[in-house]
Amino acid sequence: MLASTVRHHKPGRRHTAAGKAADNRRLSNLHQRMKARGVHLQYSFQSSDERSGQRGADVQNPLFDLLSAIAEHGSIQHAAKAMGASYRHVWGACKQWEATLGEPLVHWVQGQPARLTPFAARLLWAEKRARSRLVPHIEALRAELERVLAEALDGSQQVLSVLASHDLALPLLRDQASTSHRLHIDLRFAGSMDALRALAEGRCTVAGFHVPPLAHNRKLFARGLKPLLRPGQHKLIGCMQRTQGLMVARGNPLALRSMADLATRGARYVNRQEGSGTRLLADHLLAEQGVAPSDIARYYSSSEDSHLAVAAAVAAGVGDVALGIEAAARSFGLDFVPLVEEDYFLVCLAQTLEQPAVQALRQVLQLPAWAATLADLPGYRAAHAGEVLSLTRALPWWQFRRPKREDTLDANGQPA
Repeated sequence: MLASTVRHHKPGRRHTAAGKAADNRRLSNLHQRMKARGVHLQYSFQSSDERSGQRGADVQNPLFDLLSAIAEHGSIQHAAKAMGASYRHVWGACKQWEATLGEPLVHWVQGQPARLTPFAARLLWAEKRARSRLVPHIEALRAELERVLAEALDGSQQVLSVLASHDLALPLLRDQASTSHRLHIDLRFAGSMDALRALAEGRCTVAGFHVPPLAHNRKLFARGLKPLLRPGQHKLIGCMQRTQGLMVARGNPLALRSMADLATRGARYVNRQEGSGTRLLADHLLAEQGVAPSDIARYYSSSEDSHLAVAAAVAAGVGDVALGIEAAARSFGLDFVPLVEEDYFLVCLAQTLEQPAVQALRQVLQLPAWAATLADLPGYRAAHAGEVLSLTRALPWWQFRRPKREDTLDANGQPA
């Protein structure tokens, strides 16, 4: 939200009627300026083969495109060239935006590089951070609008609803499925446990969740996920493996190497929301190292809804460290300390495994193109992609309370 400064009278100063009227006019003008700075959203349909076509969470805004170009290139002339516009056009746009916002955006000093004002720099960074927080929601909105358009244009296209833990590779899988198999994946993001609950409640056909190998100390994951997964009722589909670790500023100034270091070095932690697999992983790693979550600064007071959002928070200096995937850390220029490789699974109900849309999904996962896509993302690799896996073997912490009873048969092969 954009804010302006209101001057307050010093304590003890006597207010005159004229002074009060001036204050009222000033506040009224401020209110009108704030109303004039509202955010207006719109969307349009374009041909998918246009070079300007968007994907995933891409959002265009001419103001921030302009500020980014000036910040990157250091002059109006070079910014105009990079944007494919004239100097006069960019100069005029800057002046127009300054009039709209009521704040200067660029330092104009002859013979020196153009520089963003402190206000413009704050505005640009705040917009980037807000956008990173909204990535899952923007992707979900785009997917929903694409689904509606696809249904209107081609009623024969298959649609598969997927609710999954936040991930950077799944939007790319959605694009491949649409291109190669005419399969529209209606992809939305939620926490791992929330996604599995949605599957149980019939709000999606496929859910996505992630778990580490868990050779020991399996209680937290078993308690959180076991009630939501039933052998025979659910079918696991292999998808990928990815690396989770500590996202830290360049150079790792606090020399953090483990979750235990967060407590001993007073690092400010940016957590994920409750119900997410990464939050569960953080609890698990702390328990494994004998560290109480309350010993971590801001463990319970600061949380975000996606890997990109926690990475943006660390990059902005809001926190010192967050747990997340390597690809998100690299996208914000952060250093990354790997801690664990985890499996990312898709899961559906047994009776939907043979549905054409689910079969098409498995076929896309088995294509070489999917493995190649993962190889290009930091910290990712394909693992049993598209294979139907045994739930009790893939999740060794899923154990029956007691072994299945084997009936005793008599000599005639009948139950004794």
